Amino acid sequence: MGRKLDPSRKEKRGPGRKARKQRGAEVELARFLPPGKCGPDRPAAAPRRPRPSDRRVSSRRAGERQEEAVQSRQKEAAGQTARGHSGFSDSNSKWLAPAKAKKSQPKGNHVELSSDGEVEEGSWEMEEDEDGSSEEVVDDYGASSSEEEELRSISVILFFVLREVLSEDDSEEEEEEEEEAEEASKQKMGQKEEEGPDLQLNLDIDEQFKLPTSEEIEKEDILFILFPPAEPPDLHVIHQRIQGNMEVLQDFGVKREEGRSRQEYLAQLRRDMAAYYSYSDFLLTKLMDIFPLPELINFLEANEVPRPVTIRTNTLKTRRRDLAQALINRGVNLDPLGKWSKTGLVIYDSTVPIGATPEYLAGHYMLQGASSLLPVMALAPQENERILDMCCAPGGKTSYIAQLMKNTGMILANDSNAERLRSVVGNLHRLGVTNAVVSNCDGRQFPKVLGGFDRVLLDAPCSGTGVISKDPAVKTNKDEKDILRCAHLQKELILSAIDSVNAASETGGYIVYCTCSIMVEENEWVVDYALKKRNVRLVATGLDFGKEGFTRFKDRRFHPSLKCTRRFYPHTHNMDGFFIAKFKKFSNAIPQAQKEPAVEAAAPSAAPDSTVTEPPSKKKKLEGSKADKEQKVPQPQPALKKKRSLQAQRRPLKA
Repeated sequence: MGRKLDPSRKEKRGPGRKARKQRGAEVELARFLPPGKCGPDRPAAAPRRPRPSDRRVSSRRAGERQEEAVQSRQKEAAGQTARGHSGFSDSNSKWLAPAKAKKSQPKGNHVELSSDGEVEEGSWEMEEDEDGSSEEVVDDYGASSSEEEELRSISVILFFVLREVLSEDDSEEEEEEEEEAEEASKQKMGQKEEEGPDLQLNLDIDEQFKLPTSEEIEKEDILFILFPPAEPPDLHVIHQRIQGNMEVLQDFGVKREEGRSRQEYLAQLRRDMAAYYSYSDFLLTKLMDIFPLPELINFLEANEVPRPVTIRTNTLKTRRRDLAQALINRGVNLDPLGKWSKTGLVIYDSTVPIGATPEYLAGHYMLQGASSLLPVMALAPQENERILDMCCAPGGKTSYIAQLMKNTGMILANDSNAERLRSVVGNLHRLGVTNAVVSNCDGRQFPKVLGGFDRVLLDAPCSGTGVISKDPAVKTNKDEKDILRCAHLQKELILSAIDSVNAASETGGYIVYCTCSIMVEENEWVVDYALKKRNVRLVATGLDFGKEGFTRFKDRRFHPSLKCTRRFYPHTHNMDGFFIAKFKKFSNAIPQAQKEPAVEAAAPSAAPDSTVTEPPSKKKKLEGSKADKEQKVPQPQPALKKKRSLQAQRRPLKA
């Protein structure tokens, strides 16, 4: 199965690469040097990192050893000169012949360096000369074998001493270099931190935003159409251009380019935002009309982030405190939704699926957005009332109404889509709602089917521009026709909802109109239309937060009471975009359309809620009738006009 290591024979490791020492130098020094010259014994591998004082001592000792070795070699050289071996001549030509050596059995302890730098024990004996003389053999430089052995021992000592000194010097140099590098890096970082704001300020001052010329824009469009890029555009460059354009527009008089109008800057900003956030040009134009530019950027950024998951406690079966404790025990991180809600909980994260817990299956809570709770709170249903939910799918608002009514009275849950009613029935059964009746009718025909309700909730179908974070397809698939189509349907539904309410109800007579859109055409425009067509007035919604609705938008002027409506945005309230309006019906009579001649007489007696600006065509007719009355010119009778037209038709055409 492999070699087994003996833990008792485990070799100890040194403290690190720099502090690691070479082993064996002390042993060799003790063997070849006389006692007392090699210094005190030290361990082969020090357990700690050498200090600077130790390094200085070791370097001094190494220097002393080198001096001793040099002195010994000088003495040996002096002895050689004393014996007369100063050079080569004809008399001593036998010195020129190289000595032949053969390896024999060792007679004593001699030292020789191996190829690895290790010391090997052995002896070399020189062969005798051809003459058979047994004189001591010397080398080419006049050194005998004994002297050669001494030189070899000295060279070994010098080798190990120099290696140790060089290793220590290298370690010291490396440490010094590392310390210098660290200090230099710290100084550079400090300089960058000090110089960073100044450099950035200089860049901001020097670089000014410049609009691309019309020729450059046309060239880019043509190239994009003919040769679409393989890679998407650089979003970082586009984002910087948006920021620069915004800075210019906020201080347009100072930072604008000469000869450039504000419309050119806005057009370029719309192009860049359409490319960066992937919106259609139509929708961005609408949003730029609704929001100021800084708020528009916040709205677009908020649509890129999903809204937090929220749930509504079903008080028909449990309390919010008990539900929160049960979910916390299952690993759910949650908090109360806010002071404005007594039943909502916001979910931050969970280790279990929120839509499949035993509490969810038992009907203790409903997955519902925070903005969907607001219309029911504005409706404020009372016990034992008759309430109509005209567009009820998927049943979240219907079950909340039943919860507030404590399963008393009657709720008519209606939806025109039969497929969506399946989810309504399932949720009502799961949540324990027993006072609801589900119907599948067209809401526009509902007053003829059933009427006389105390309260009506109309969550009208809309374009969905307030829930872009849930459905990003809205960015590009909506146009002017879709908005006008939704607005026309909403006007029909709101008139049907008003007609379904009994104005003489003791506790009710209220209608709540809401959409998940932020378009003015689907909200304030529809509400103003209802104020003109029915005997209703706007009342406070009862919600303490939210922005007021528009009373004027571009060239349109709406009724002043539209301040009672509320708008909710994702970037300010962290919930889906929503619009809520609450009506109070004060008469069941439907006002008749007034004729044109009677407009002037009926104007003083008109209700203050229905005051609107007259179209220019009507104004011209009124001015013309006034001028005719002042001049007393007789107007032709309607019967006479008909007779003349018939006569003109009967006359034959002249050839």
